[in-house]
Amino acid sequence: MSPVLITFLMLSSLIGIIILGYPVAFVLGGLASIFGFIFIGPEVSNLFMLRLFGVMGDYILLAIPLFVFMGVVIEKSGLAARLYDAAYVILGRLRGGLAIATLITCTIFAAATGVIGASVVTMGLMALPSMIRYNYDKPLATGVICAGGTLGILIPPSVLILIYGPLAGLSVGRLFMAAFMPGLLLASLYVGYVLIRSFLQPDIAPSMPSDHPDFNVSIGRKFYLFATSILPVGVLILAVLGSIFFGVAAPTEAAGVGAFASLILAACYKQLTWKNLKEAIYSSMTYSAMIYLVLIAAGFFTAVFLNLGGGKVVENIVLGLPLPNWGILLVMFTIIFILGAFIDWIGTLMIGVPLFTPIAAAMGYDPIWFAMMFIVVMQTSFLTPPFAYAIFYLKGIAPPEVTTGDIYRGVIPFILLQIVGVLLLAAFPQIALWLPSLMN
Repeated sequence: MSPVLITFLMLSSLIGIIILGYPVAFVLGGLASIFGFIFIGPEVSNLFMLRLFGVMGDYILLAIPLFVFMGVVIEKSGLAARLYDAAYVILGRLRGGLAIATLITCTIFAAATGVIGASVVTMGLMALPSMIRYNYDKPLATGVICAGGTLGILIPPSVLILIYGPLAGLSVGRLFMAAFMPGLLLASLYVGYVLIRSFLQPDIAPSMPSDHPDFNVSIGRKFYLFATSILPVGVLILAVLGSIFFGVAAPTEAAGVGAFASLILAACYKQLTWKNLKEAIYSSMTYSAMIYLVLIAAGFFTAVFLNLGGGKVVENIVLGLPLPNWGILLVMFTIIFILGAFIDWIGTLMIGVPLFTPIAAAMGYDPIWFAMMFIVVMQTSFLTPPFAYAIFYLKGIAPPEVTTGDIYRGVIPFILLQIVGVLLLAAFPQIALWLPSLMN
């Protein structure tokens, strides 16, 4: 059978079976086994063992359970609630202040968790009832929470970046630094959108009522809230990312520092209980085991796919398109956008990175810049139906008066803002490349 036909069968089977709803890890591993034993033979088992030991022996990937543990401990410590309360008191008098406080809290919380589930659920439980109580437009309120929560997969320490780095053969530390500015760019676009809409349509995002007890809070009280909520997590984030930036520690070592520091923070807030610690360990083990299982299965699939010539077939097809380089980029990112709407982020990552990273390298694009473009495009997958994690998470904990239609309408402007972010990143590559260029 020709490599072209094998490539078509493997990719179409992979995408089709995942869309049907089967677990990504078992689909990847199962297809790798079937095609491997048919077209390579029993010796494919040696290929599988090499990939298995490659994943399990990867020092960088040890950062995944440590960063996940750090995020879960911070969530259990109630720090997100403190961040939100502080931001609300400081910004409440501003029109749209509650939505902006939510976005700022999501941005800070994203830099302390690395995943979106914790941010969306936590902010949905805290901020959504408050915004509804103060007559915020429901689509705006839900869109803010969903979009702010997705920053967790972009702003370091993003678990997605921890997986992307080894898959693409890139430094995770440099990817972390490259992701910082795009993450702040998107957060700024979201805040700017809320400010403009609040100014043009005052009724959709009113300011704090003048009879609210926090309306005339003293400067001293605001400083106290800042010092006891925003400042500690800011120091934690700077300690983790700063140690990577200055070359003091590798991402895995920085993750260990962050995990230990999160325990100290939880103890300071009197939340380091046996119950919270047990739940944090259990959640970290469960999430990390799922990621490792997918990574191992994806390693099997990639090994068989490349061994059968699939990578070269895809590269020849894409590079052979009668388009300029920017047109080929557009085709690749459109494919990622569409895949993200129908399969989960891990599946999209496992399909897209091995296929498109060599093509971008062949066209001469900077691999760090291409990685950031890829990840920002992928971020839209958390908001684009039908397979939108952020929408699922929020709908699961939203009050009954908030409909799925409200959430769908709410995320549309933020999807457009994410596309604007992609265009800005394409026009000004230094947004992603500036910080990595300063690293030791």
